[in-house]
Parts: sequence; structure tokens; C-alpha cells
Amino acid sequence: MAYVITQRCCNDASCVPECPVDCIRPTPGQPEFATTEQLYIDPDTCIDCGACVDACPVEAIFSEDDLTASLARFRDINAAYFQRHPLESNFDPLVTPARPPKELGTLRVAIVGAGPAACYAADELLRRADVEVEMFDRLPTPWGLVRAGVAPDHPGTKSVSSMFESAFRRDTLQYRLNVEVGKHISHEELQAHHHAVIYAVGASTDRRLDVPGEDLPGSRSATEFVAWYNGHPDYAERSFDLSGERVVIVGNGNVALDVARVLTLSSDELATTDIADHALDALRSSNIREVVVLGRRGPLQAAYTSAEFLALGHLKGVDVIIDPAELELDPASQALLDDPDIEPSLRLKYELAREYAAKAPNPDNKRIVFRYLASPTEIRGAGHVEELEFVHNELISEDGRVVAQASDRRETLPASIVLRSIGYRGVPIADLPFDERAGIVPNEYGRVVADGVHVTGVYVSGWIKRGPRGVIGSNRVDATETVEQLLEDFTSGKLAAPQGDRAALEALLAQRQPDAVGRDGWKAIDAAEKSAGKSGGRPRVKFTTIEDLLKAAHG
Repeated sequence: MAYVITQRCCNDASCVPECPVDCIRPTPGQPEFATTEQLYIDPDTCIDCGACVDACPVEAIFSEDDLTASLARFRDINAAYFQRHPLESNFDPLVTPARPPKELGTLRVAIVGAGPAACYAADELLRRADVEVEMFDRLPTPWGLVRAGVAPDHPGTKSVSSMFESAFRRDTLQYRLNVEVGKHISHEELQAHHHAVIYAVGASTDRRLDVPGEDLPGSRSATEFVAWYNGHPDYAERSFDLSGERVVIVGNGNVALDVARVLTLSSDELATTDIADHALDALRSSNIREVVVLGRRGPLQAAYTSAEFLALGHLKGVDVIIDPAELELDPASQALLDDPDIEPSLRLKYELAREYAAKAPNPDNKRIVFRYLASPTEIRGAGHVEELEFVHNELISEDGRVVAQASDRRETLPASIVLRSIGYRGVPIADLPFDERAGIVPNEYGRVVADGVHVTGVYVSGWIKRGPRGVIGSNRVDATETVEQLLEDFTSGKLAAPQGDRAALEALLAQRQPDAVGRDGWKAIDAAEKSAGKSGGRPRVKFTTIEDLLKAAHG
């Protein structure tokens, strides 16, 4: 019997060093790690010890005998990876990273942001040095996209926050929540109270389609919709007209699939999750019957992962619809599919699409329809979205890449809502350089760079460092790299000593923001939300306004 890594793998690689027979791949040191959809366990080497299960922060690892019907296929998915990448075990001794010398004293670091990138950076600092960490966030709650971005029907993925809670119990880390850097405290003041500042603020806005009609009522971003149904205070008061029968999502990444699921799941299923109450009420009366997901390239180039695509086939009362004609491949894609060395996850994407195309739909079910090789050209309507026009694309090879090129064929699709889901984008940070084209803070391995020179004591981690790529666990390797540069600079004496200590910082914040929320305040919010959820059999009922969050925090 072997263990199997399944759908909600977060790629943070916590399991890798725990395996006594080194049978989990790819590892952070391998080139495949940067692009892998998930991690895999070699069934022929696994000794059934279960060490990886305890290490997994998102409960993604199961004994093969315990796999449910919706996860059973992952047994073959794990095995297929090692058929393509035969295991070569590495039993070199683990090297313990060096800690800064004790005579340097306590390292003080401010981390701006409280999402996964910030939390992984804080965890790495706490393990690697004698440190005091101050974690700032403008909201009264931590966890960033774990709280406000992960779909409510994926509770296992959200459990990564429990790992952070456990790591942050000591007073060496203090929450400075409901404190906005740039408003309540400046970048210069952060530097004055710390050896170093790490910005881990993510990518808070979205990319636009830049087509006529994009600003019509009913044309919105998936980012906004996700924040609305997850109860983000900035979006809780917004509303979405769900009286029509069709929604079109432009883009086919995992966020698009999250939105499609939430729009088609039964309200009874959603009522067992932590979805915001206002969203649950709206979805109870929704008339949406069909969600169309548009992708500009073909089924082999789709942005969703094979695991999330596979999961759609197990939704109750929902059919996944694909026209077989949509699966006809261009010569370059066909050659890729025919290549015996194709990545198994890529081949699986196409196999799943063919399986969905072959299934007879149930007319009583809701529908998630996938359309490939389609790019929007215009959104039309008399005062509100009524239809979307798109052009059919053709794939061509250009500089060794397969790219989409518009054809002369156009099609119009009636819809009451159009949601763009074509990627997140970072926004400039006051007093830091910014690369407008890439949407990131320029950096070298996490050290911020301005005019080709490192900015002393200022670092970045997460999406604002590398762009909006990867999943939650991708931030762990990223944070480790950034912290390594920071500790190297501290050890070599490059970081200026703080002018003020923790007590001075607390005094400043008490004056500037008396409604700041610390550890006790967050614990009070967390306990109140969980208590409110108990009676309805839900993990929690979220407070969705700053006022209610502060009431819970301060009693």
C-alpha cells in the first residue's frame, strides 16, 4: 500500500524532507518544481510510513486504500509521473542553514502583508534567527488570499492557516492588523524601527480585456466576484445580478473554475461552507443555468490544472460540456500530444476533455461549457451586458512557442454577466521602485533593486516579487530565497540598526491607529466566527465589515 498526493496539494514541499525514503517529487531543487501542477509519491518506493501525511499543511495526502471515488484517479496520476520521471533517490545529508551569530543581537523585521507569502517568510525567519517579526496588514484579519481568495468549497486548502497559527504562537511575532502602511505608518518609519522590511503584498488588482463595452454594468472581474463571495470587507457591499441564465468567464485558469463551481453548486452544498452570508443569499435565488468558460488557446494550453479540471466531473447536478469539434488540434499541438515524453499532467488535460465531450448531458443539470480558441472582441448591451462577441483563434508556432492568432470567424454569445479572469496584477508601492510592464517591484532574488543598485534593507516576496504565478505553497520556496538574502545582509553587517525598538513602535501605533488589532484581537474574531458557524454546521460565519470585525476584536 502506498500514499497518494491528491487534488488540493499546495506545492509547499513540507512533505519532501519528512519522507525517509526520498520518494516525493519534484523537489524544490529540481527544474520541474517551478512548473509542476502538484507533487507526487512514487508508489513503488513508498514504505507506507505516513510521515508525509502529518507534514502536509492542506490534508492532501491519503493512503491509496482510503481514496474516495472523486480522488481514486490520483493513484494513477502519481504513478504516471514516475513513469515519465523515474525516481533517482538522493540520500545526501541535509545541510542545516547557518544562523546569524548571537553577538549580532536580535534581528527586527517588518513584514508588510499577512497572506501566504508573508507567512512563509515569517516562518522562515522564526526558524532561522533570533528575531522579532512585526506583521502588518490593512485588514483586521490575517491570511490574505487563504481567507479571501480560496473557494469556499475547498476547505482543505484553507487549512494551511492552521500551520501558520501554530508557528506564530510565540511573542517573537506580533500581528499589527488594521494598520495600513503609507497611512498609519510610513515606509521610512518602518525602516527606522527595523533592520529590514519585507513587502509581501501580493497582486491586488486584475488585468483588463481592453475591448469595447468592458465597463458596461454586468462586466466585472473574477477577482471582484471571488472577494465578494469570500466576504472581503472591500467588496461585501457590492452586488451581482444573477437573474439571467448564462455567465461567460473570459480566461480558463483555476480561478475561473472556482467561479464556475460557485455559480453552479447547489445552495445546500454552499451552505455547509464559509461562503459569505450575503453571497449565499444571492446564490439561493440565482437563475444561472450555464457558465461558459472561454480560453484563447486550445485544450492542451488551457491554464487550469488537470486536478481542478478532473474535480469538475464529480460535481452533483452539473454537466461539463465540450463540443468534440473544440478538441481538434493544430499540427503543433498534435505533435506535442503524440510525443511519448509529454508530461502526464498535460496528456491528462486532453484525456479529460475528451471524456467530458463523450458524455451525454442531463437536461435537468446546470452546465459548465468550455470553449477553446476564443478571444473576446466586444461586450454589448443597452445599459447592461447582453452579449459578448468573440473571435475564433488559430494556433501558430512563433519563435518556438504556440500562440493564438485571430481568424476571420466571429461569434456572438448572449449573456447577462461577463467576468474577466485573465490574471492578477501588482500595483505600485509608495517609496519603492516599480516595473509597470511586469507589475512587480524590481528585485534580485528578493533584494529590491533601484537603478541597478540594491536598496539596503528592503526585500520582496510572493507575487509582488515574481508576478502572479504559482499556488499557495509556491510562496514557501520564494520566501526561503528572500530570507536567505536578508540573513546574509544582516550577518555581513549591511543592515542599519533600528533607531526604535518594539516598545517605541507600539507607542507610535497606539497614537496613529488606536483600532489596531493584535494577536488577542484576531483570536477573538476567529473564535466569534467559528462560534457563529457551529449552529449551522459551518466552519465559520465571516464578519464582512470592518466595523463588525473590530467589534469582535475588541469585545
